[in-house]
Amino acid sequence: MRVAYVTPFDARTLSVPNNWSGTGYYIAQSIKDQSVSFDYIGPLEDKLPLKFLSGFKSRYYKLFRKNYIRYIEPLVLQDYGRQIAEKIQGNPVDIVFSAASDSIAYLECDQPIVFWADATFANLIDFYPAYSNLCKESLKTAHRIQSISLEKSKLAIYSSEWAAQTAINYYNADPTKVKVVPFGANIEIKKGINEVKASIEARPNDKCKLLFLGVDWFRKGGDVALRVSEELNNLGLDTELTVVGCQPVIEGTVPNFVKPLGFISKSTTAGKDKINQIIAESHFLILPSRAECYGVVFCEANSLGVPCISRRVGGIPTIIKDDLNGKLFDKDAAPIEYCEYIYNAFTNYARYKELALSAFNEYESCLNWRVSGNKVKELLMSIV
Repeated sequence: MRVAYVTPFDARTLSVPNNWSGTGYYIAQSIKDQSVSFDYIGPLEDKLPLKFLSGFKSRYYKLFRKNYIRYIEPLVLQDYGRQIAEKIQGNPVDIVFSAASDSIAYLECDQPIVFWADATFANLIDFYPAYSNLCKESLKTAHRIQSISLEKSKLAIYSSEWAAQTAINYYNADPTKVKVVPFGANIEIKKGINEVKASIEARPNDKCKLLFLGVDWFRKGGDVALRVSEELNNLGLDTELTVVGCQPVIEGTVPNFVKPLGFISKSTTAGKDKINQIIAESHFLILPSRAECYGVVFCEANSLGVPCISRRVGGIPTIIKDDLNGKLFDKDAAPIEYCEYIYNAFTNYARYKELALSAFNEYESCLNWRVSGNKVKELLMSIV
């Protein structure tokens, strides 16, 4: 089986911008590691006249305080379709496989088309700030592009049940071709069980170390993480909140229990090693996101034996299962509910260590790219 892998960016490297936070790269690696022949179809060219057109529309709608989604401009996607068709013409590929669904909307080819995405457009609209207050043109176009992609594809693979059900319920996609395969952890060096056990044992049992890891303080629930940490300290549990990826938005001075480290780039080995060290030393990753299509960072935390605390929103429930690899709370849950769970887990430290090992086992069994890549290979083989 030979696969043509479509991405608008260069998926051969992690260093390019807009590489879907590295997921586009790891999708390719996960399938190549299954001994599948692979042709990269990307990066696709953003031609100057079309870039000018989409840029003009974006500026035009801003005059009316509306958002315009540039990357789903139909003329751009039609040109993407022509570029892909030209690249695969004459090549002995069996399947055209795309990261996300928009690039293949206007592709005409003889091979079956498959995509692997983390959301439908219906999931995104009014869920993320960039997809809120959209102009009517973008709203209409987004739904049309999504419908075309689903109709055209032989398989529509999503990383969560949340996204898959929306494809079926909102866009009336054929349920037999909609599949769920979680993304894995975007990590290079995989720790074994003995290393993870050592990390868990090395964590202090007299101080609870919480980690907030995200670039958007409010969307990722940094304010909730702060209040939870404050309340845990008030309850008598010595708690430290490490903040990586952004600066905490706090009125007045930063409390002494908050440890802000700012943004640490994963584009360097030193940066990746530093983030992995910080995760491994933490008791919990706390990321009570208000909006999250998936959350690869939860898989990464589990890979180091770190349970995750979050909200029951978006695609997160596909990853985090209560008392198996963390705990999810309702969107309107009060900080004290988070505190009670963390306090009870931490003060029964033997229970905490069992939860941490269980989190690693969940990563090993279903939240890694090896398992996901094998599932996708089986799906691809079923349509060749």
